[in-house]
Amino acid sequence: MCGIAGCFGIKDVDTINRMLDALPHRGPDDRGIHTHGRTVFGHTRLSIVDVAKGHQPILAEGGKTGIICNGEIYNFQKIRERLSNRCCFSTRSDSEVILHLYREKGPECVADLDGMFAFAIFDDDDFMLARDPIGIKPLYFGRVDGHLYFSSELGAMSLAGVEEVQEFPSGHFYTPKNGFVRYYEVPRAPEAMITEAHEAAERIRHALVEAVTKRLLADRQIHVGAFCSGGLDSSLIAAIAAERIPHLHTFAVGMKDAAGVESDDLKASRIAAAHIGSTHHELVFTEDDYYEALPKVIEKLETYDPSLVRCAVPCYFTCKLAAKHVTVVLTGEGADEIFAGYHYMKHFSEDQINEEGRRLVAGVHNLNLQRADRMGMLFSLELRVPFFDTAMIDLGMAVSPALKIREHRGHRMEKWILRKAFSGAGLLPDEILWRYKVQYTQGAGCEDLGERLAEAEISDDAFERIRLQHPQAVINSKEAAYYFQIFRRFHPQDSVLKSIGIWTGFDFDEERASVRGTLDGSWRPTAT
Repeated sequence: MCGIAGCFGIKDVDTINRMLDALPHRGPDDRGIHTHGRTVFGHTRLSIVDVAKGHQPILAEGGKTGIICNGEIYNFQKIRERLSNRCCFSTRSDSEVILHLYREKGPECVADLDGMFAFAIFDDDDFMLARDPIGIKPLYFGRVDGHLYFSSELGAMSLAGVEEVQEFPSGHFYTPKNGFVRYYEVPRAPEAMITEAHEAAERIRHALVEAVTKRLLADRQIHVGAFCSGGLDSSLIAAIAAERIPHLHTFAVGMKDAAGVESDDLKASRIAAAHIGSTHHELVFTEDDYYEALPKVIEKLETYDPSLVRCAVPCYFTCKLAAKHVTVVLTGEGADEIFAGYHYMKHFSEDQINEEGRRLVAGVHNLNLQRADRMGMLFSLELRVPFFDTAMIDLGMAVSPALKIREHRGHRMEKWILRKAFSGAGLLPDEILWRYKVQYTQGAGCEDLGERLAEAEISDDAFERIRLQHPQAVINSKEAAYYFQIFRRFHPQDSVLKSIGIWTGFDFDEERASVRGTLDGSWRPTAT
């Protein structure tokens, strides 16, 4: 994983260097900058593939063409083999494969890539930008006097002095000639859906094992671990990985209540870790630890949305713990969106469930994926998300919703078919495989700390004043107001605030089933 920054149309090396100065956490191992005409490319590198020779920008044709990339291409070896008889590779980096593929196929090369990525290519006076299908890796852009600047994070973009920061849309590439071109769209449910449980379970099992396996392609010296909260999603990923990685490191965090009782995730994670035989690590954080971490979380999360902040704090502690032992971790994000894991979906009619899942996948780059990227990169830790493999998404959208939410032992069970796919396989004990879903913060024991703090710190009058003073901001609660004040300390630029209002104005609480917001800034309520 890496941080990228650059500009087109102006040789502004000083600004790009300042932007790179804001991204050392994304790439502590190396830094590079290259100019070509009126183009400047900058890169900070976290070494995963080709540790010795993967310096970026990677150049070709005597420096007339080059690439900077943040991400991981899982099928790069197959592409490299296909190109090897007509291309001369100077590194073993997966990013160099993209550059040579571009030289052969042009911007449409992006459709051949299987992975998570945000990259920029210059080709003499021409260029392109691209982002992966789901938006796992971040990319922002803006203009100053018509010149285009781009970067991995809002904090770096604010240093460019752009009039307005915009998020680069997932599943798109951009060229000056064609503008934004969509190359991937989350599929709608097909007319002929998979309705037979045995077939669906077999295909899901195969697809998830394949998705995990392809994410273990990094160089052997890179240590890979897995989050393991004891919930279904992360435990499944960890269990599959443990069959392929001896002594897999797993990680869980949580709190103790006033009576000294540990949170549910700590207890459940031990059961899962013992079953899969992982080397398990725990971190117990206190209320004071939570409040101390909160400003740093909001600064690096680059949003003040309460639901994201709440979940980001335990994620922060998990990433901090994992970074002491590994460079890459697998996580369970995506199962809820694809297999109807949110409790509010139980109130939907069957014909609404897959469409809701599709909508959530399309917007997840501003929700769980933003949290995962920012908290992982804060500790120079790469997070990989097997459930968001495009083949997994395509399959999930084709599975009948009648198999996703189904009766089990007297109540409607979310993600029923995902559980059924691994039932009886011995991969996980039943108490984990059929564990009732709880929110990340609830499992860690910290679900209401931020809300309690905000209620104590923000009066009714102060809440109304903050809302009136910042009409662009989405402030629907005292908790949001409290986080907003912290956010503005670190991100005072109006250009960044406008970006947050348009692109990340989601208020998502899975228990209250309120999901609002679309990319164009319009608002609509969903299930309540």
